[in-house]
Amino acid sequence: MRALVAAALLPLLGACAGGAPPCPPGTTAATVAEAYFGRHALGRAEVSEAEWRDFLADTLTPAFPDGLTALDGLGQWRDREGRILREASKVVVIVLPGADAPAARARMRPVEEAWKRRFRQDSVLTVYRSACVGF
Repeated sequence: MRALVAAALLPLLGACAGGAPPCPPGTTAATVAEAYFGRHALGRAEVSEAEWRDFLADTLTPAFPDGLTALDGLGQWRDREGRILREASKVVVIVLPGADAPAARARMRPVEEAWKRRFRQDSVLTVYRSACVGF
C-alpha cells in the first residue's frame, strides 16, 4: 500500500521541485513582506499614532525608501490560559522586486529589532511570499 501511495504522490512532488512558473509579460518576480507591528507596549500606554509616525519616518522609510504601504489592523490570539487577547496593530506591506525571501528577511530584521527595543515588544510577525508584480 505504501508503495502505491508513494507512486501516486511522486508526480506531485516533481511538480513542486520545478519551482514557481515564470511571471507573465509585463511583471517581474518579487518577494512581498507583510509585517505586523503590535501596538500594546509592556508597562506603558499603547503606541500612539505620533510614535508610529516617528517610527515610520526614522526607521521604516530609511530602510525601504522605494515605498511601502501601512494599514491599521486588529489582531487576536489565544494565550496560554485560553483567553482571546486583542491588540491594535500596524500592518506594513513591502514589495521587493528581484529579492528572494532570505534577502527580504535580512532587510526586515533591523526594523523588527528596532520596534521590539523601542516599544518593549516580544516579536513582530512577518510573512514572506513570492509574487509577480507590475508597475
